[in-house]
Order: sequence, then C-alpha cells, then structure tokens
Amino acid sequence: MQLSPHLVGPTLMVVCAAMVLAAAAIYWSTALGSAWTVPRAAVRAVLQLVAVAAVLASALSNLRTSLVVLAIMFVAATVTAARRSRSNRSWLLAVALASGMISVVPLLLSTGLVPITGIAIVPIAGILLGSTMTAVAVAARRALDTLATRAGEVEALLSLGFSDRLARMEIIGPTAADALLPNLDQTRTVGVVTLPGAFVGVLLSTGSAMQAGAVQILILVSILLSQTCAVAVTLELIASGKINRTDRAQVSPWRR
Repeated sequence: MQLSPHLVGPTLMVVCAAMVLAAAAIYWSTALGSAWTVPRAAVRAVLQLVAVAAVLASALSNLRTSLVVLAIMFVAATVTAARRSRSNRSWLLAVALASGMISVVPLLLSTGLVPITGIAIVPIAGILLGSTMTAVAVAARRALDTLATRAGEVEALLSLGFSDRLARMEIIGPTAADALLPNLDQTRTVGVVTLPGAFVGVLLSTGSAMQAGAVQILILVSILLSQTCAVAVTLELIASGKINRTDRAQVSPWRR
C-alpha cells in the first residue's frame, strides 16, 4: 500500500482548505472561540513545514548539520517546557529533557537499530524530544500547581519529621505521574484503538505491516523510557526546590 504519487496537487489544497473552513465554521457557530483559530493554525503549520522542509532537505544530507538541527530543536523544546511550567529557574528543565534523550538515543545508535545518519537520527530524535517535552511540561506544571494548592499538607508532613524533599515528593508524585498516562494508554491500545503515525508512515511507504509494527514498537517503548526518565528528573528538581514558584504565597512557608 502506497500513497498516491499525485498527492501534492490541487486536490490536496482543495480538500485541506475545505476541512479548515469546516472547522472554522464550527468555531464560529459555537462557543469554542474565534473562527480564525483554525485558519491561523493551518497557515502557520504550512509556512513552518515549508520552511522546515527547505532546511531539512540540505541539512539531513550531512551529519554535522543534522546535529545542529537537533540542537535547535532541543533549545526550542526547553523553552516551550519552561514557559508552560510557569516557574523560577525553569531552564533547569533542560536537564530533565537531556536525561530522557540520553537514556534512549545512545542505545538506539550503538545497537544499530537507528543508523548514524542525519536522515535517520533527526526524525527519531524529533519524535522522542516532542513527546518528552510534553511530558516534562505537564509534569512540572501539575507538580507546581499541586504544591501551591496543597501547601498545608506539605506543612503537615514537615511537622511529622519528613524532610523538605520527601514531603514535597510525597505530594507531587501521584499527580505529576499523570503526564505519563497519554503515552501509556497509547501503548496499551496500539493496534486496537489507535494506529500511530510511525506505523502508518512505514506501512504506506513500504507496504510491510511487519516492518511497520516493529518500527512502531521501537518508537513507543523508546518514548516510554525517555518520558519516564525525564519526568523522574523533573520531580526531583521540584522536590529539591531547584525549580519553584517563590511568588506564590502558598509555597513560601517551607522555603525557610
């Protein structure tokens, strides 16, 4: 099974435009928000993908330039996760992201499962980085929100003799772990409820269901490890007080 060789053309543009207009009409006729929300997002996506395609066409042919692309992607992921967390010293989330990537990428490269070429490394690392970024951002935000709303419980644990770190970890652990649920659910239901992008992409390009399944399993398990390591480091950074919200009145009592 392969995509139509004539995919890029007027039909694609007409179908995409029709879907964007339909979504905009639903926005306009309901209370979802501005009717321009979807068109703006679609136009931005087109412009970004055109620019990225132009850059990657030349960058991926060389390993050094591919590493530069990955570095830029990592910085962008760090900035996004830091902004979402709404915290002080949020740049330390780069440590969490790096821990997630380091736990997986060297293993994939050293075993030969991913060739050491730009055209292979960038897509795989990009998938891992994007998923890990989302998990880190959600975990950090939920953990910090929980500390703000449950400051009294932290104080109670401190009065029982818990250390600052253990008291915070006891409170934030269960809620921040929710950041791992989406990929866990996707892994549990893959092939039954969902057909992820990597599976569909390989299936359409090669026609081999076995190869598509193998690639998707590799991606899903890699994401699980990367996200788990990154979220664990995120919790440690917050529990140890290295990342915090000192502007919140609820947090200040235990920062003595």
